[in-house]
Amino acid sequence: MINVQDIRDTARDLLAKGEVRAVIGWRAGSRGMAAEPCVITKPEEADSLVWDPTCYHNLALNLVNDRKELRHAKQSPGAPIGIVAKGCDARAIVVLLQENYFKREDVYIIGVSCENSGVLDEKKLATQLKGFAPTAAAFAGDDFSVTTAKGENKIAAREVMADRCLECRTPFPKENNTALGEDKTGRDIEPQFAALQRFEAQDEAARWDFWQRQFDRCIRCFACRSVCPMCFCDECVVDSIEMKIAPETTAEEKANRIRWVERSATRAENATYHMTRALHLAGRCVDCGECERVCPVNIPLRLLNNKMEREAREAFGFEPGASIGGPSLVASFRDDDPGEFIR
Repeated sequence: MINVQDIRDTARDLLAKGEVRAVIGWRAGSRGMAAEPCVITKPEEADSLVWDPTCYHNLALNLVNDRKELRHAKQSPGAPIGIVAKGCDARAIVVLLQENYFKREDVYIIGVSCENSGVLDEKKLATQLKGFAPTAAAFAGDDFSVTTAKGENKIAAREVMADRCLECRTPFPKENNTALGEDKTGRDIEPQFAALQRFEAQDEAARWDFWQRQFDRCIRCFACRSVCPMCFCDECVVDSIEMKIAPETTAEEKANRIRWVERSATRAENATYHMTRALHLAGRCVDCGECERVCPVNIPLRLLNNKMEREAREAFGFEPGASIGGPSLVASFRDDDPGEFIR
């Protein structure tokens, strides 16, 4: 089990030696027990870092934000930026490196293994606690220790882990500069794509009825897009908000600019948005589950992304974020690629 002091000492040492300009990690949150992302720039700030079952966030998003801020300020990165990364975070970083979003020498990865557990699912935990509000959570071997006003509760991790963690096969960040914790790659808590398989056990009519209900509920808040490290485009193709306007631009040109998806939150527009986004994440989604976690209306978005992930695996043997040197899914071609879909 990882000692959080090891994370703090590593970050402190890197900052003190000037090997990184900052470290991205988690600290105690201001909203209940949940940890929150933070950026520390001074060695003495390292003591604020935490590592517990509420470190939900995929911190690779902060690398994207850092790169955008540097570009906006027209600054070069200089020293690399450090990041505390669990398995899914590290895979997301690999995808960003494959896409040349930044260079490997620009980031120092402090890998932390999830070992035989992962992060909490707050909805599952609420069911277990039967109305008592949690105030703290900690790793306790393969279990979680959760504190409420009634005292400390030891709960089997698999009972309250996020589904993405139950199905995860790579809880150890293989791409790292330094790694903490035991490598439990290949662990088997639940079969991969178990949730997708349960959903697909329904007949076609039931599945379509399910998704119609989900798309009806979407309020198009774009939280799923905002939290995803892979949605780094300056302008989203399904939410065009920018248009170069010159003095000679006519009202008709403004009115008739291309809109692939209207902003109205209707079923058809919502379906187009989510399906387009799922296609753009094909071969890029690392199943960190952040899109589903932040959805305010609880749409099970993992099902869409898992479907694309499984198709890529079965058709091409492709694993998103597996290797920096490997090809990306949609930007490469092999003579032996299966082409059964071509008619």
